[in-house]
Amino acid sequence: MDDIKKIWHFLTRYIDSLLLIGLLTLMAVGLIVLYSATGANMTRVSNQVINMLIALVIMWLVANIPLQQIMRLALPMYILGLVLLVGVALFGEINNGARRWLNIGVTRIQPSELMKIAIPLMMAWYFDKHEITLRLKDYIGATVLLLLPVLLILRQPDLGTAILIASSGFYVLFLAGLSWRIIAGLLVAVAGSLPVFWTIMHDYQRRRIIMLLDPSQDPLGAGYHTIQSSIAIGSGGIVGKGWQNGTQTQLDFLPEQSTDFIFAVFSEEFGLMGNTVLLLLYLLVIGRCLVITANASTQFTRLIAGSITLTFCTYIFVNMGMVSGILPIVGVPLPLISYGGTSMVTMLLGFGILMSIQTHPKLVKT
Repeated sequence: MDDIKKIWHFLTRYIDSLLLIGLLTLMAVGLIVLYSATGANMTRVSNQVINMLIALVIMWLVANIPLQQIMRLALPMYILGLVLLVGVALFGEINNGARRWLNIGVTRIQPSELMKIAIPLMMAWYFDKHEITLRLKDYIGATVLLLLPVLLILRQPDLGTAILIASSGFYVLFLAGLSWRIIAGLLVAVAGSLPVFWTIMHDYQRRRIIMLLDPSQDPLGAGYHTIQSSIAIGSGGIVGKGWQNGTQTQLDFLPEQSTDFIFAVFSEEFGLMGNTVLLLLYLLVIGRCLVITANASTQFTRLIAGSITLTFCTYIFVNMGMVSGILPIVGVPLPLISYGGTSMVTMLLGFGILMSIQTHPKLVKT
């Protein structure tokens, strides 16, 4: 019995139990919906279970790393990410007109996923180093650190990932105390430059925005995703049609139903009440993350915890928004629910950092 207790203590000593329960509950919901979305395809479900187990192991490993070690990884991880992004630009594989993957021999990797964690880490490390003498030039330097990978990702092109990475970096700038006047000025500048962005956007990107306004212009083409997902969400009603009884899903009208549009599957089968429960689960996880952020004792831990939490919120909002037809389709998965290994690993890696922040208080300077 004592040996079992020692093993249990070893496995859980740096794990935040409340956060873990929330994550596991959402992942269980994801498996239930995935089973229906794939037509009871146990191979896909089994693959997702493997993805989850790998991600949980990585989360556990990261949670056991003291914050000082994580800080030391910020700069090397950022440089590695930049080098890989340059490698993608020069030697990356082209798939559906986009160059996003890099073949490293044994497997293919998508370096932009690494930057979702590397950018907040690097910017938090940068501000921590300049905490005492923080000036406007430091914010400009941090912005340059952010723009370099974002521009490389836009070149692939991958607008959705670029927006998410840019938002994660902006959250660090905001939490580091960027002036509201500067933020307002940036928003005005972005709004004023929208006509320029429109001219340099790819045709398919412009079509997505046009279809957001009126998907009926091309109901069997660019507007198909929005129309079918809206039908699925609306047909779910208050209580839904029941598990595995969604007609849009089971009759294969709904596109990408196991990945980007899995929220439409959930909405059709479990309705408004199911969506309310799902949002409450997300809010419980977000609430725990905010508590960890509030308890962070250094500039670095506060910035990285806050950025990871707000980026998680952004993922949820963007996915639900695009599936509901209030945002353009940008190919963002629903966190912890959508099928996929890369996004699952990235998410749980971030939560592993949050757990390290929560469970290593004595190792963080105050």
